[in-house]
Amino acid sequence: MRKKLLEKRLAKLNAKLAEIRSKVQTSTDAAEVRELTERAAEITDDIDDITAELAIIEDEEKRAAAQTANEQRGTVPAGAQLVNPISMGGASFGTPEKREDEDIYAGMEYRRAFKEYVQRGTAIPEKFEQRQAAANTNSLGAIIPTTILNELTNEIRKVYGNLYSKVRKLNIPGGVKIPVGKLQATFKWITEKTVSPRQNAGTTETVEFSYNVGEIRIAETLLASIVTLDAFEREVVKVMLEAFLQAMDIGIVRGTGNGQMLGILNDSRVPAGNVVTFTAAEINDWTKWRKKFFAKLPLGYRSGDFIFPLSTVESYLETMADNNNNPIFRQATGLEMGDGDAAAPNGRFFGRTIDVVEPDVVEDFDAANAGDVVGVFWQPEAYAINSNMQFGMKRYFDEEANEWVNKMLVIVDGKLVNPAGVWLIKKSTT
Repeated sequence: MRKKLLEKRLAKLNAKLAEIRSKVQTSTDAAEVRELTERAAEITDDIDDITAELAIIEDEEKRAAAQTANEQRGTVPAGAQLVNPISMGGASFGTPEKREDEDIYAGMEYRRAFKEYVQRGTAIPEKFEQRQAAANTNSLGAIIPTTILNELTNEIRKVYGNLYSKVRKLNIPGGVKIPVGKLQATFKWITEKTVSPRQNAGTTETVEFSYNVGEIRIAETLLASIVTLDAFEREVVKVMLEAFLQAMDIGIVRGTGNGQMLGILNDSRVPAGNVVTFTAAEINDWTKWRKKFFAKLPLGYRSGDFIFPLSTVESYLETMADNNNNPIFRQATGLEMGDGDAAAPNGRFFGRTIDVVEPDVVEDFDAANAGDVVGVFWQPEAYAINSNMQFGMKRYFDEEANEWVNKMLVIVDGKLVNPAGVWLIKKSTT
């Protein structure tokens, strides 16, 4: 009965909220808009309360149904343990108590507390602060609710052609050295009088990740204007997603390694022999690609992907022609691009995927200077990003700008675990 009453009230409140929002859109009176917005905020709070109560009721119903299913007369519950055995008479059974380690950052109480912290600066309740301190995450500020992080992760997986979506993801402690080298030995023939000599298995290289902290800043006016909890969380996810993915893609390729990820272009471990140069005429010639690039690729690294800015693909790869200026790029290289497809802009070149990026990730060929990297051929699994994907938020007042600023923080690092799997394509003028 209680659940039905709450559901009816929730429906009425949602209808009333929709009506108020419609009036806000059409009103030209500032005072009226202010009053309507305040009423919408009050209704939204009521909606959040009812939604939370309905969630509790549904959980109780599920637990009651499960208990009823197990309490069948004459049947010993699954997982029951013998307690207080009675000599020659029998025994009674009881199910062991189940304790679940609940995620406190996923509940409605914390989600609302987080929203109040960001929009109004209301302190996070002490019980949540204590849990953060125990987990050594309080230095990040108020931990962003798990629901938002899950949404962020799901959205990242949907992003097609993003470099971040392809690399390896790790979650290991910083400062731990991870072996990445391969054990090697040489086959030796033996005779009746000789034996194979003992061999050293070879040196094993290691890679070590640091505790680099990245930040995303959001203006107060943006978050303060969002009324409902759902709308607030969606906007936080959107802002985080755009900023985080842009930073990750740039970091994978151009990160300096100084307080941030070490990018491919700045990693001195990439072998000097893994560099190929092209002039404007050569990069436009499919035979030069065969002779200067593919002929050098070892068999074990021929299944990688290309990284190019779209402008280079348009200007040089898609303009390959024969002596009569007939296009041959498709016949000669198998080049196919998702032209005009915003959801899938990438393509294939010589049977390998092209990851299309902006010129701030890889330099456009025409704008590049001699010696600049204008393309990358890589095995995405050769690069690893290490992060627990736990974002925190801190709120502070900017005295110079006279405004509140919300700053999101995350610990993340990234670097190549196998530099031999990367080839750099550079511009040459001669």
